[in-house]
Amino acid sequence: MVVAYQASTGQQKIDNPYQIALAQYDRAAKHLNFEESIKEYLKYPQREFTVNFPVRRDNGQVEMFTGYRVHHSTVLGPSKGGLRYSLAVDLDEVRALAMWMTWKCALVGLPYGGAKGGVVVEPKSLTTAELERLTRRYASELLPLISPHSDIPAPDMGTNAQVMAWIMDTYSMTVGYSVPAIVTGKPINIGGSQGRNEATGRGVIIIMEEALQQLNMYPANDVRVAIQGFGNVGSHAAAYAHSLGYKIVAASDVTGGVYSANGLDIDKVRAYVQETGGVRGYPEADYITNEELITCDCDVLVPAAMEGQLTERNAPHVRAKLIVEGANGPTTPGADDVFNDRGIHVVPDILANAGGVVVSYFEWVQDLQSFFWDVDEVYRQLERIMRKSYYATENTAEAHNVDMRTAAQLTAIQRVADAVKTRGFYP
Repeated sequence: MVVAYQASTGQQKIDNPYQIALAQYDRAAKHLNFEESIKEYLKYPQREFTVNFPVRRDNGQVEMFTGYRVHHSTVLGPSKGGLRYSLAVDLDEVRALAMWMTWKCALVGLPYGGAKGGVVVEPKSLTTAELERLTRRYASELLPLISPHSDIPAPDMGTNAQVMAWIMDTYSMTVGYSVPAIVTGKPINIGGSQGRNEATGRGVIIIMEEALQQLNMYPANDVRVAIQGFGNVGSHAAAYAHSLGYKIVAASDVTGGVYSANGLDIDKVRAYVQETGGVRGYPEADYITNEELITCDCDVLVPAAMEGQLTERNAPHVRAKLIVEGANGPTTPGADDVFNDRGIHVVPDILANAGGVVVSYFEWVQDLQSFFWDVDEVYRQLERIMRKSYYATENTAEAHNVDMRTAAQLTAIQRVADAVKTRGFYP
């Protein structure tokens, strides 16, 4: 028997992420002087792939699932982007995330275009065996699109290194030989890179430090940081910031949040989350909601959860002086206007959270060369690229008298547009 799989998020999306991505693009593109045909071309995804596929559950029942893969651009190189498993996945979300990946890769100077994919599923509702079957079937549906030289997936929300290992094995079994470079974010013992798990969160804090220096906000132990989202990005950002002496006063995840004016012991919080599955109930802090975390008393706010979290409704109440976006698209254009009017400095996602794709690039290069780096080399190269990208964005902001988000997109869009102009339109 085949049962249709019904997706329901239980949450309301505040804004359409693709409309946000297009609005951000339009704001930046109007500052650039290049052909209207190129401006129009860069608005559209190059290709969109939708698949509906069956998965057999452990009880023998077969359910239908829907998956997507969108390539926004391949102008600068093969497309690169994560795969997320979530009930909130839809085509517009994937389109937006693919577009942001194009700008992110261009901004930090990687030879990639942007892609994104996902399956409409609550991964926690599946057993490990069911998750493997779903992943392998989805990977087999993507075979017309993916290869180490055309499209390289990576983990995202709801997926992890094990999921990447199943995709790598599925592709390798299909072609008849091992292809580690087909995905990044793999376990180290099958071609993964040192430092990949920590890369996005670590990159967020590297960028945060640059912004704090610019704003003359130091020393570290005087800076209070609140982090919304305590998954791979948020937890590693918290751990690295804590190790540098910053005071993490708040953290939250889907279960709720915790706040301590004296600062959280992040090692203890991570151990508690590992044991219980969420930060809610951590005994050495006060309970707060996700919404309360956004407006809590802090110096730096790191939204590292879902898109659309900072809106016109809550932006007037944010007390942070600096926002460093660990998530993709956490701030709506309306909230950006409020923050600009209030003089709150926002470091955009395509710069702040680019550490993950930077180290994914390192992993891909290592796999292609079969020559691997130690973790110190990975971190050294990551820091070099992140700081260089921050300076380039800041210089653009000053030259055009625009905010950092517009400056980051200006820099990225110009690089892609220049490549389009050089290559021309085929045929």
